[in-house]
Formats: sequence, C-alpha cells, structure tokens
Amino acid sequence: MPYVYLLKSLKDYKQYIGSTINLEKRLEKHNRGEVKSTKYRRPLKLIGYEYFKTIQEASLFETRYKRSHNWLERRIRSGKFRVLIDGE
Repeated sequence: MPYVYLLKSLKDYKQYIGSTINLEKRLEKHNRGEVKSTKYRRPLKLIGYEYFKTIQEASLFETRYKRSHNWLERRIRSGKFRVLIDGE
C-alpha cells in the first residue's frame, strides 16, 4: 500500500517526509543508513503517515507536503494524515 510518511531524527530533531509502497521496509532502510538523505541523521523515528490508492498519488502529496507545511498541518487536523503518539 502506498504511503507518505514523516520521520523525525533523534540526532538533530529535524523531520523528513517521503513516500513508499512498503512503509516497514523503508523505515528499516532509513535506520540502516541506506537512504542518502537521512544517512547521517540516524536514528529516525516514524511520527506519522497517510496511505493512498496509488504511488503516484502518494508522490504528489509528498511534494505538496514538502512545499507547504500548512498543507500538512491541515491534513493532520482533518485526520487524514495519522500522527502516532510518541512515534508508536
């Protein structure tokens, strides 16, 4: 299932937004240092996600979220983007 996900670095406390079709495997890759953009920001914690019907739709929303944090905040408030309590 396609997802847009939000990670938080436990090293520098910055956030990372990405999209994938397998959330569990992608999180493992991030934390093994196999993703260039987060390699030096490990460990990373999943703090939220939203699922979509297609990877193309997820990719479009990922771009929107990266361009406008207000847009992401509205999706969170509407309940469409699920925020995990304490990253669980």
